[in-house]
Amino acid sequence: MRTKPLTPLARIRRLVLRLVFGAVVVGALVVGGTAFRVWQVARVDDWTKADVAIVLGAAQYNGVPSDVLEARLRHTLKLYQQGVVSYVATTGGRQAGDKYTEGQAGKIWLVENGVPEDKVLEVGEGSDTLGSLRAVADVAKVHGLETAVIVSDPWHSLRARTMAEDAGLTAWTSPTRSGPNVQTRETQLFYIKRETGALLYYRLMKAPAGVFDGIAAHTLG
Repeated sequence: MRTKPLTPLARIRRLVLRLVFGAVVVGALVVGGTAFRVWQVARVDDWTKADVAIVLGAAQYNGVPSDVLEARLRHTLKLYQQGVVSYVATTGGRQAGDKYTEGQAGKIWLVENGVPEDKVLEVGEGSDTLGSLRAVADVAKVHGLETAVIVSDPWHSLRARTMAEDAGLTAWTSPTRSGPNVQTRETQLFYIKRETGALLYYRLMKAPAGVFDGIAAHTLG
């Protein structure tokens, strides 16, 4: 039995449906692939020797690091003590009304725990990951530092490494495995989804991801 030929309008509808379906499939693959890479890189803990460890900032309270920031600082201290890095850069600006920047709070903690003051580069600039890493890259250039290991929470690793490399650093990651942001599966899933969206936005716009980095100012740097 011969089928009735499609009318021009029906052909257009079929084409539109195919295009929409194709776009949905491609979008799902891009999002899923990015989420997988966020998860994959989060599992990497690279202790290859580097010029500097970059501690991404998180909340501080009158010079005292929050639990999130302290977990990153403790991990960084181990890197320094094991001779993985020669310098440490502490990052992060201040919130309205704060006396200290996140970078200052980080430096105070490290010096109090045995890192020589002249080995800690306090970079108290930037209200988001991108701003902080660009500021660190400028300071690193002045000091002749080219390679960096980034210390943050696991799920933040891929986006932070991508931004650091775009800023001119040769970078890899050694995330902390302790702290409030890595303790439960629910928390991990939340940050994987958050970082997937933030990374896709950054790759598209080359800019901080607005609402994502608004959260990051007090959690993921």
